[in-house]
Amino acid sequence: MKIKGFGGVFWRTGNREVLKEWYREVLQIEMEDWFGTVITPQKGNETIFSFFTDENDYFPKEQAVMLNFQVENMDDCVEHLKKLDIPLLRETEKSEYGTFNWIADPEGRWIELWEKN
Repeated sequence: MKIKGFGGVFWRTGNREVLKEWYREVLQIEMEDWFGTVITPQKGNETIFSFFTDENDYFPKEQAVMLNFQVENMDDCVEHLKKLDIPLLRETEKSEYGTFNWIADPEGRWIELWEKN
């Protein structure tokens, strides 16, 4: 058996319309009438699958899963977020893996934004 990639990310919400609009405006992810979309990987895109311990504080402990979206240009992304008054949850982090920022959706879920080196 060979895993080709992730088939989807699914979660429950009390207000699909609010999240659909927020993800469209903030992350420019266009959701269709079925409240979903297909994100087709582009060249250079990678999907990381990783485990964290229960004690790790990389993202809130009450949040079982954190989304990570790979962005093309972090500076452009941060400028877009500033225009929408979306606060960054931490200082920008730069490492050998790339540049990282964090925001929260309307339900408080942390979302990591990553520009690969």
